[in-house]
Amino acid sequence: MKRHNFSAGPCVLPQVVIDESAKAVIGYDNGLSLLEISHRSKAFVDIMEKARALSVELLGLEGMGYKALFLQGGASTQFLAVALNLLEKKAAYLNTGTWSDKAIKEARIFDDVFEVASSKDANYNYIPKGYDIPMNYDYFHCTSNNTIFGTQIKDFPECDIPIVCDMSSDIFSRSVDFSKFGLIYAGAQKNMGPAGTTLVIVREDILGKVSRKIPSMMDYKVQISKGSMFNTPPVFPVYSSMLNLQWLKNKGGIKSIEKENEKKARLMYSEIDLNPLFDGFAAKADRSIMNATFILKNEDLKDSFDTMCREAGINGLNGHRSVGGYRASMYNALKLESVQVLVEVMNELERKA
Repeated sequence: MKRHNFSAGPCVLPQVVIDESAKAVIGYDNGLSLLEISHRSKAFVDIMEKARALSVELLGLEGMGYKALFLQGGASTQFLAVALNLLEKKAAYLNTGTWSDKAIKEARIFDDVFEVASSKDANYNYIPKGYDIPMNYDYFHCTSNNTIFGTQIKDFPECDIPIVCDMSSDIFSRSVDFSKFGLIYAGAQKNMGPAGTTLVIVREDILGKVSRKIPSMMDYKVQISKGSMFNTPPVFPVYSSMLNLQWLKNKGGIKSIEKENEKKARLMYSEIDLNPLFDGFAAKADRSIMNATFILKNEDLKDSFDTMCREAGINGLNGHRSVGGYRASMYNALKLESVQVLVEVMNELERKA
């Protein structure tokens, strides 16, 4: 049976990426598995350089002073790394969900964090608007897409300080003026590759302005100077992410995949809005094209719906405990066919109810 993977992460990957990754594990360089080759070998250095170059190219940032890094520790480690590298006086944070709340908690180790706005009052089902960003602060931090709650920033603010953005769950999925950001970071497992590596893209001119001594592993300047290989890098996740980025480039890049993502999202949200058995969780104006969150109005139908989903080969649909209900994660590699199957199951439940 064909499986339809709506998991929020680790994410669905293109079959060609899985196939090529599997081949590399069996044998990649002179009879050695990808898992065995030296990270200092030309074979892997070429992989790392290609992954870094593709990241900058796909975001349209070539020749603009940006460097791409593939690091470890997940986006959660970047919550602290951002503050270590950029926070000298004060920093402004927008609180739109669990991950931005955790980023604020980590940055507050330095006691100089100002929360410009929050949607915590409504369990993060909307994106705050109309807030002011102090221009004398070191940077403004936001989370572009909130995986758990299914909200997404549609318009990023204009400001004269560096914008730092956690794009873990929607990077490479939609057209944005990425040159607006001083620093972007994203855990690979949401929309880019397997768990184990984290992409950081930083404009070099915002670095080197804090007075504190930064631990070497957390220092972006050190990592840049060592080509993301200050320590042994996560070879397999970087390789698979590189394959995924190449797959995206071959499809026509972000503008091309954005059209597919919008089509999937329109189909999904249309069913949520028209089917009387379901309700969407996120405010309509702030709905994510990556993660559609919704609830079943009548809990008595839950067992029937879950069984129907299982029989249709649908996987990973359960919502996060913070929201409950269901969450359809429609990352780049998820095919329109999978959304059509889910919508048909929702239609069938309505017919039987």
